[in-house]
Amino acid sequence: MALPETVRQLSEREYLDIERAAEFKSEFFDGEMFAMAGGTFRHSLLSTNCAGELRERLRGGRCLVCNADLRIKIAATGLLTYPDLSVICGPPQFVPGTDDTVLNPTVLVEVLSDSTEAYDRGKKFENYRQIETLREYLLVSQKEPRIEQFIRQPDGCWVLNEAAGLKASLNLPSLQVTLSLAEVFANVHFVPVPLRPV
Repeated sequence: MALPETVRQLSEREYLDIERAAEFKSEFFDGEMFAMAGGTFRHSLLSTNCAGELRERLRGGRCLVCNADLRIKIAATGLLTYPDLSVICGPPQFVPGTDDTVLNPTVLVEVLSDSTEAYDRGKKFENYRQIETLREYLLVSQKEPRIEQFIRQPDGCWVLNEAAGLKASLNLPSLQVTLSLAEVFANVHFVPVPLRPV
């Protein structure tokens, strides 16, 4: 009987060296790298619209909007990943010895897709909740004009709020701004999706 091969565990430093030279992005957790899938046109448009709206609302303030090229490390769990958008308020805190991996986001945004939705709602959010500076987590739908917002309460619990429809708006208390769903979903064409697969 053959013995299973053991996969060599990478150190975080080895991962960062490989990642900086790679042509595609990978997450890192518990000594392993996991390739990230590319996005669709709709995914890219929603990310860009959301980033543009946030940047416009935050202009001249102390908070900065960063796209999916910025790596975030969850210090409590060791996960290194690339949210679709990160908002950092105040000076960014980098992983020591780096200038490309941040520890202190205030808001994180993920645009949902069929292949990542369960992860974004589940294990990824479980990791994100361990970031002490994180105050809000937004999940942006690609199927309809809807944004789900999770807000950290003073007692550490997370409360769900949502905004739906092109006439709706969403208040982000941690940033003291309001997003218009009409702007976030501008030029996005939705294809009707049945409630249950046929």
